[in-house]
Amino acid sequence: MRITKLTTYRVPPRWMFLKIETDEGVVGWGEPVLEGRARTVEAAVHELSEYLVGQDPSRINDLWQVMYRAGFYRGGPILMSAIAGIDQALWDIKGKVMGQPVYELLGGLVRDKMKVYSWVGGDRPADIINDIKRLREGGFDTFKMNGTEELGIVDSARKVDEAVARIAEIRAAFGHDIEFGIDFHGRVAAPMAKPLLKALEPYRPLFVEEPVLAEQAEYYPRLAEQTAIPLAAGERMFSRFDFKRVFQAGGIAIVQPDLSHAGGITECFKIAGMAEAHDVAFAPHCPLGPVALASCLAVDFVSHNAVLQEQSMGIHYNKGAELLDFVKNKDDFRIEDGYINPLRKPGLGVEIDEERVIEASKNAPDWRNPVWRHADGSVAEW
Repeated sequence: MRITKLTTYRVPPRWMFLKIETDEGVVGWGEPVLEGRARTVEAAVHELSEYLVGQDPSRINDLWQVMYRAGFYRGGPILMSAIAGIDQALWDIKGKVMGQPVYELLGGLVRDKMKVYSWVGGDRPADIINDIKRLREGGFDTFKMNGTEELGIVDSARKVDEAVARIAEIRAAFGHDIEFGIDFHGRVAAPMAKPLLKALEPYRPLFVEEPVLAEQAEYYPRLAEQTAIPLAAGERMFSRFDFKRVFQAGGIAIVQPDLSHAGGITECFKIAGMAEAHDVAFAPHCPLGPVALASCLAVDFVSHNAVLQEQSMGIHYNKGAELLDFVKNKDDFRIEDGYINPLRKPGLGVEIDEERVIEASKNAPDWRNPVWRHADGSVAEW
């Protein structure tokens, strides 16, 4: 079997699908994208295709190493996202050829079902109580929300009090019938992270995500020493070499690599193993589409330290399409009592509605995140 063609489709709301074809008719699907930079990743995918066309798709490890090492420059969000989607599609092909789900090729199930959580609120959280009530009716009991709006490097007590009051209201409304994580989203600089974490501690969130930006990772162990709240990070780390330094320094309780940004299944399977060796939980980042979610689940179901899976059904970013809009086997993605079952079909277990993908790709928007500014006009972290 040989790879014959790579085709990319940018689709709403902010996703991109990759179709890899072979000379024996077996097709694999991947999701190589970087939110807001889909066209850039698309160009990288087609540059990497020079290493792939004419090659045996079953040699995933070798093809991965060629894509990673042969171009001299490596790593980073663009190249690793391109590699990630290609890697997903290659695993999809391999599973289909073998007649097995990808998780069986990785050693088989370590659990029968996987805990998932739902986003509530939006960029500027409001009316979260009603959002949680609605989602609880759908079986969710675990949530994640943004913790703050704009926050300066050093900011006011009022801003801290506003953020904490929102969390206090949620805990008062639901007690411990629900669990929730709080995403600082890189909006909180090190000087403000310490007082915020201290003020949030009585409400016992499940975790605080990106307490500071990944480029300030030296603060992770310092902040961890000062709080009982588990700290999570990883969506803006792109290889096991990025994670290696974080594991060595300590401080992170939960790692959150993105299967569409951090080298795909091949790389994130290794990151999960590294995390387990450091007694760190694994909870992949996934505010993306169905192939990305299926790839996350393939690794979740073979990783003993996998604890939570993000998914994008109903997320505030989804304008123009939803997670299952491009999926034929929708029932396989059914969430019951906050859990999702293994996807049993061969490969990644996703049957893509190719006609709908092609049609949607004709008018795909170029999604961009908003540019926020502080009161003084300087750029704020979004």
